[in-house]
Parts: sequence; C-alpha cells; structure tokens
Amino acid sequence: MKKKNTENVRIIALGGVGEIGKNLYVIEIDSDIYVVDAGLMHPENEMLGIDVVIPDISYLTERADRVKAIFLTHGHDEAIGGVFHCLSKLSVPVYGTKLTLALLREKLKQYGFNQKADLREVHAKSVITFETTKVSFFRTNHSIPDSVGISFKTSLGSIVCTGDFKFDQTPALNQACDIGEIAKIGNNGVLALLSDSANAEKPGYTPSEALVQDEISNAMYNAENRVIVAVSSSNINRVQQIINATNQNGRKLAVAGKNMMTTLQLAIKLGYVTADEELFVPVQEVKKMAKNDVVILTAGSHGEPLAALTKMAKQNHKQLHIEKDDTVVIASTPLPGQELTYSKTVDFLTRSGAQVIFAQKRVHVSGHGCQEELKLMLNLLKPKYLIPVNGEYRMQKAHSRIAEEVGMKRSDIFLIDKGDVVEFRGQNVKIGEKVHQGNILIDGLGVGDIGNIVLRDRRLLSQDGILIVVITLDKQKKQLISGPEIITRGFVYVRESEELIVKATEMVKGIVKEQTENSIVEWSTLKQSMRDVLNQFLYEKTKRKPMIIPIIMEV
Repeated sequence: MKKKNTENVRIIALGGVGEIGKNLYVIEIDSDIYVVDAGLMHPENEMLGIDVVIPDISYLTERADRVKAIFLTHGHDEAIGGVFHCLSKLSVPVYGTKLTLALLREKLKQYGFNQKADLREVHAKSVITFETTKVSFFRTNHSIPDSVGISFKTSLGSIVCTGDFKFDQTPALNQACDIGEIAKIGNNGVLALLSDSANAEKPGYTPSEALVQDEISNAMYNAENRVIVAVSSSNINRVQQIINATNQNGRKLAVAGKNMMTTLQLAIKLGYVTADEELFVPVQEVKKMAKNDVVILTAGSHGEPLAALTKMAKQNHKQLHIEKDDTVVIASTPLPGQELTYSKTVDFLTRSGAQVIFAQKRVHVSGHGCQEELKLMLNLLKPKYLIPVNGEYRMQKAHSRIAEEVGMKRSDIFLIDKGDVVEFRGQNVKIGEKVHQGNILIDGLGVGDIGNIVLRDRRLLSQDGILIVVITLDKQKKQLISGPEIITRGFVYVRESEELIVKATEMVKGIVKEQTENSIVEWSTLKQSMRDVLNQFLYEKTKRKPMIIPIIMEV
C-alpha cells in the first residue's frame, strides 16, 4: 500500500436507506470505489406482480474501471440478493465469509448467472490491502452465522460498516460480537460509521436467542397433532433451534420448499447446522405418519416465511394443507409494510382450525440491536460522523437521536436518502451533488424489463379493468366490414350493462364513419379518437377509467 494521505472520501447509499433491505453502500476513497453489500428488497404492495427489487447500479457501471471490489457483511438476501446483477455489469472480486459465499453461489445459480464469478473467502481476522486502503473485518452477531462488520482504513480515519448486528450475550452457535476488535478499531480513530438502524425505535436490548429454543420446544411438546414451523430460510440459527426442539420431542422433521431444503443442506454440509440424517423424512411421507410424530419446516420460494403458509391455509399448496388442530408456529416477525399480509395469514390459518403461535410468545427474536445496543456500538467505535443506514427514515431519525444521547452533535449525523453523497475532504464534510439511483424490478426471469409505465398499467388494470374494441376495416373502400365488438374484463358485468355496451358500440361506429370519410385514414389517429371519446363517455356513466385498447384489423 502506497504511503500517501487520503485526499477525498465519498460515501453513497444506492439502497438500504429510507427502506428495509436492498442494501448497497458505495465507499469512494480517492479514485477507488468499494461496494458494501448488494441486496434485494421484497416488493411494496403497489408493485403488482413483481417478485423482488434490487438497486439500480448505473452509477457503478458508468465508473466500472474504478470499482475495485464488493464486500458482503452476511448471507441474507437483503445483503447478497442483488450481487448477480452487479457481476453481470462489473468484473470485480467479491469478498465474503464461508457461509455467505456458499449462499451467494446458490443465489447466482437461481438467477441463471453462468459466468465465472471471482469469489474470495475472508474471515473475521482477514486484512485485504488495496492501493488506497486496508480493509479489515470484525465478527458480529446476527440471525445468520458468519456475519461480519467491515472497516476501511484511511489517513482521515476508518470508515466502518457494521452490517446487521446485535449484542447477544448467549448467542446461538456461540457467535458473539468481537467487542475487543470493535473497541480497537474505535481507539484507532473512526471517521464515519454506517450503522444498522432497523430496531432504533425499540428501547432496551434485543432478547437473546437462548429464550427462543425453550419456547419452540414447549410449543412442540404441547401440540397434540402436527406442528408446522414457518421461518425465513436464511435464519440458520432459528433452523438449528427447530431441529434441536424436534429432537427433544421425539418427532421427525419434514422440510417443505426447495429454497428451504437447499439452504438447510448447504448449512449442514458446511457444519453450521448439526442434524442426524435419521431425523428427516420426505414431505410425501407426512400423510402416512401419526400426526403427533411430525414437524414440518417451511419457507416461501424467496425464503420469506409466509407465502407457503398462505397456500397451505387456502388449500392451494401442492403437498400440504392446514388441517384442524394443527399447531402453526410463525418463527418470524413481519417486515415493515407486510403487517397486513402477516395478519391476514394468521386469520386464514385460524379459520382453517389451526392453533397459531406467533408474536404473543417468544418463538422469534430479532437479529437487529435495539437502542442500548446501538449506544454500545457508538461508544465502542466513537465515530466522528454517523450515517444511520438499513432502515426507513423514521428509524434513521431514531438512530440519530440515540447518537445525540451519547454525546454526538447533530451536525455530525447525516440522515441520507438514496443517491445522497457525503463527502469528506480533509477536515471538511458536506453533502455533495446527488447521484443517479433507483429500482430495478425483477418479474420472473425478467430483470429490469418492468418499469414505471408497466406498473402504472398493472395498477390501472387492477383498479378499473380493461375494455377492448375490435373492428375490421377495408382500407381501400373505407368501409367497416365487421364490429365493433367490445370485450371487457374487470370493468363491468356485461349482462347487466348491455345498454352501456350498446351505446359505446354506436359511438365507435360514429367515430369510424367520421374518420373514414376523410381522404386519408390514419390508424393511430382513429385509435386515439376511440380512446378519447370512450374515456369521457365511460367516466360520465360509471366514474371508472378502464384501460381502453382499440384493435383494428385490415382487409
């Protein structure tokens, strides 16, 4: 590493602020760019039909020659789910711990990434040397093993990204935060801290994982019939606890869902989950077993816990249905914005006759630190500046108040939005010019082919339906050969709206007659005239605005 002073540091969030998930942070040290995490986010309610959302990385692709590496803090989708897109645009190495890279390889296969990726394994004691910085790591505690924080050393001080963390004194798998290393980094001087804000609104400490084991085991012990446990597939600590509880209660475990099975097999192979082969039974065998002998472990297609449960409750699942007197344990909490879905799922399950155990009992604890843990991280690292990340704005704001409580000045705390640039030059710091940011929407195999216009059309279709007008014209004779035929879906019930459809048909005939009397018939003009007239007429009669699609066939 060349002995030169750092002249300029820029920190940019392309995701992970003002939202939960989709983490992607850009650290620029002089001319070099380093990326921390590249995750995905589950779609918001208005993103109809969208599977997942990843950050727009145009800012990085336009500077591809300057991007040196991608660093991953842990193996959750919120941190690694968008790496496949980055690697399709950028030829850079990806650094991560053993489990994180193993999960990433599966994610790359899932998205059909066939190129050879340069994946480089690190651990909590690794140090990677670049021309402008030394990158070191420290062990953190989260709901997935092998999670780390990352420190970029500069002459202005270190830039530290905590990743997702909590301070659990009795952690699962004995993976505690390395408090000594964190304090050491703090004593050497921290310029800026990017710290997890997900639980910044919650006072006190996040309860320990040790409490969850007993609650899950008790739920199985008290269940007279089948037990179905829903969990996020990447919450490997929780999966191990479910395996332990199944063993304690003398039951067998059936794993439902390809994503869940893949993650579990990987974790067992790498030694992060311990389980005997005899414990497991195929899902297909469940119907043949005594109901008090089995536990079913499930997660959705994207690793979220609720999707598969909802299908089971509605009797739509290919393999399993919720039966009367089943015990359903939801070992997760809803993401912000998913509370309604969570509530409806619990209602469906209850209507199906199941006993549902969820938030009222301690069958799940968060993987994120609450206020006292955020204070501890601040006091250990003693940053000159704080940038709250990984949270919606109100969580970032709560984190800033916590920082003020431990003595930081408000002017040293930056509540940034996506695309904002925090720029450090010598002793000066300022918010620079905003850079391009946005969302890339994934629908099926399509990456980025769904934009705002398509989403707008989907919203229109979901709200007021569609009306299709089909006519056949002889362009030479300028005559209407057949039609208009009007077809509607999601707009009105045709049998009860015959008068409306007849009137609309007559109006279309009038438009066609008027237009064909001109010397030149332009199909685009004719279609627009049909849309304009029908839009006004239908809104006056129904106060609805269906999507109107004219189809003109020429003979």
